[in-house]
Amino acid sequence: MKGAEKERTSLLIKGGHLIDPAARIDAPMDVLLKDGRVAEVAAPNKIKGADETFDARGLIVAPGFIDLHVHLREPGQTYKETIATGTAAAAAGGFTSVCTMPNTVPVVDSVEWIEWLRQPERGAVVNVFGIAAATRASKGATLTDFRALHTAGAVAVSDDGKPILDDRIMREALILGGELNFPVVQHAEDTRMTENCSMHAGARSFRLGLRGMTAAAEASIVERDVQLAMQIPNARLHVAHLSTADALKSVRRGKRAKARVTFEVTPHHFTLTDEDMRDYDSSYKMNPPLRSASDREAILAALADGTVDAIATDHAPHAAHEKEMEFERAAFGITGVETALALAITRLHREKRIPLARIVDLFTAGPARCFDLRGRGSLVRGAAADVTVFDPKKKWTFDVAKSRSKSKNTPFDGWQLTGKVVATVVGGKIVYSA
Repeated sequence: MKGAEKERTSLLIKGGHLIDPAARIDAPMDVLLKDGRVAEVAAPNKIKGADETFDARGLIVAPGFIDLHVHLREPGQTYKETIATGTAAAAAGGFTSVCTMPNTVPVVDSVEWIEWLRQPERGAVVNVFGIAAATRASKGATLTDFRALHTAGAVAVSDDGKPILDDRIMREALILGGELNFPVVQHAEDTRMTENCSMHAGARSFRLGLRGMTAAAEASIVERDVQLAMQIPNARLHVAHLSTADALKSVRRGKRAKARVTFEVTPHHFTLTDEDMRDYDSSYKMNPPLRSASDREAILAALADGTVDAIATDHAPHAAHEKEMEFERAAFGITGVETALALAITRLHREKRIPLARIVDLFTAGPARCFDLRGRGSLVRGAAADVTVFDPKKKWTFDVAKSRSKSKNTPFDGWQLTGKVVATVVGGKIVYSA
């Protein structure tokens, strides 16, 4: 080091209230991070001698949030998002780790692309875990090399956006995934039933004259996949962005049968319904679409009773020209990483009285269990020094113009929310501070 300069290697997060569901801690605690790891968790004022101190008085300290489902658009679509801009937005939303989907150009279906995602040149400010394609080029015909992809660091496989419809291919994927203890992530949609559909099939789609996606299109694939997971030893099925009550029934059956079935839900699906959609406003167009009020109520019940494993954003940035066109032609997807926590606190905690500890679990230990992200999702000694600090009472207004994402496609612009990220710490370094 030059002269008397000394690199700061330890950070003390002091005076906060620690919620760490995996460690069963919900109490005032100080947390010492050193050399990229959690060095100590202790009662207030017991830890001395850190190089840097962060004052967390009045704030919640939690393990770093994990998003199991984001689209960072690299390689190939950097006009929508880059790993650098997407992870900057994720950090502003409190996420210290994101799992990026493979439906890029080209598709991430090889060891080389999984390794490429993690190269320093990408400019990531949070941890990026690659999800590899389950089939070559996500065409649903030939499985990728699961073993090599797993060894290279892929955390799961998925043909997200192009669900595996062939029963034989899905069975083979679950068998091989079971042998490797590798999750198979399924975008649950029978695309044979949803061709040219652009929103949920219901009274709203009828009034707007738009073709609607039925709940059965989702539920039928989930039922098929859960049945396979129940039959195949050690199979690991993860259902992405589940949105319907009928699909939830299948997942509940699988869980009761002790099948290794996990699933995520999104903030937009537990916040909005198809009736909230403004006339032909493509900011409300996503896949799965916004569903009925009864579907949302079923999801809210599953969030409250512990059935849901994780909240994931399905952050799907698009350039303005891809959204500013006729509703039926506009791209599916909305951005989500910067509003996820606030929507959860506003809708789930304040309105539905779901405990804050349960919400933290859905962002931390839950997702870590889904994809076996060992050393993350908790702040036990020796764990990765990834921490999210937030103010659960802070009222604020989301202004998409200030988003760190390259894209601005969200229905939540101008929303008044409660719950704000104050600091995001990755590897012991503060990467975002409000």
